[in-house]
Amino acid sequence: MRRELRVDPTTCSGHGLCAELLPELITLDEWGYPIIAPGPVPAALDKHVRRAVTDCPVLALKLLPAEGRRSPASEETHSRPRISR
Repeated sequence: MRRELRVDPTTCSGHGLCAELLPELITLDEWGYPIIAPGPVPAALDKHVRRAVTDCPVLALKLLPAEGRRSPASEETHSRPRISR
């Protein structure tokens, strides 16, 4: 299964540990918050990604399935009731 690394920006405190553990996928912005490379996690980095997720001091990193995710626009479209006329 293909997975993507995501950060919860409201939970993240900008410790920067994730960028130290996973410099292949994570850089830090000028305030120390992570910028994650887009796209699925390469299989060769899976072990390192899992370590970064579990070692995050505030658990702001998540490893989510890449397949079947909806964009916010598609969720909005599907949440509205359809009216027949």
